[in-house]
Amino acid sequence: MLALVFGLAGGAMTLMYLKQKEAQASMPSLGTSVPVVVATTDLTFGTVIRAEHVQTVNYPEDSVPPGAYTDPDSLIGQTTKVFVTTKEPILGTKLSSIGGGLSIRIPLNMRATSMNVNVASGVSGFVIPGDRVDVVAVIDRAGQVNQAVTKTILQNIEVLASGQKTEVKGDNAVKVQSVTLIVDPEGAEKLALALHEGKLHLVLRNPADHVVADVRSFSTSEMTGDGAPKPAPRKVVKAPEPAPAPPPPPPTPKVTLIKGVKVEEQEPAVDRQSKNQAPAKGD
Repeated sequence: MLALVFGLAGGAMTLMYLKQKEAQASMPSLGTSVPVVVATTDLTFGTVIRAEHVQTVNYPEDSVPPGAYTDPDSLIGQTTKVFVTTKEPILGTKLSSIGGGLSIRIPLNMRATSMNVNVASGVSGFVIPGDRVDVVAVIDRAGQVNQAVTKTILQNIEVLASGQKTEVKGDNAVKVQSVTLIVDPEGAEKLALALHEGKLHLVLRNPADHVVADVRSFSTSEMTGDGAPKPAPRKVVKAPEPAPAPPPPPPTPKVTLIKGVKVEEQEPAVDRQSKNQAPAKGD
């Protein structure tokens, strides 16, 4: 009986061992692992990497992405060019060794300039980086009351950054919305002059709309109708009066002749001769 029990137990153990070896043989080999530098938190573009921003995580050797770093110290001081999420490997294509902050996001031959906006002028705070906007200036004409004029000074401008900043007004610290735009040098001059002369408003565009519209300026007088041109007075032209008719010629005197019982009227002989004969020279 004991031999039978030990035999059955040995057979069961042998079967379990063989199944375990078969399972291990079917599992893929993980191979060796290597350290890869990943982000410890979400990093926005323009972030200068510090030691607390990175850590190492073991990756299978055959799963390491190209351009990954293995030493965290080699990333310190470099700047991110794109967004990097938590636990994402930091690659060389996502970093810049020159500049820092927003400057690396500015294209060549372009400039970045900022302006303060409020709820109304900043499209209720819905302007975010990557949006495209038009800039409308509202300027009061010097020396004229209620004679403001609007002008679209920039069109299809990319928003580089948007956020709040704190300004000190008197004894109070207030938060204002600031928007940074990418413009060319000429656009930077227009924006600086408009900021000095009046108030600016942002107009949000569809990102697929790149058409530069021909927009004319608009004034207060045009809006109220006071500046509408008045119709010119109509001139009444009188018809010319007709020339007076020449007076009728005087009647020719008549002479009555009585011949027996017959009465005739005829012109005097002198008048008949004057009609039939031309006047002589010297008469």
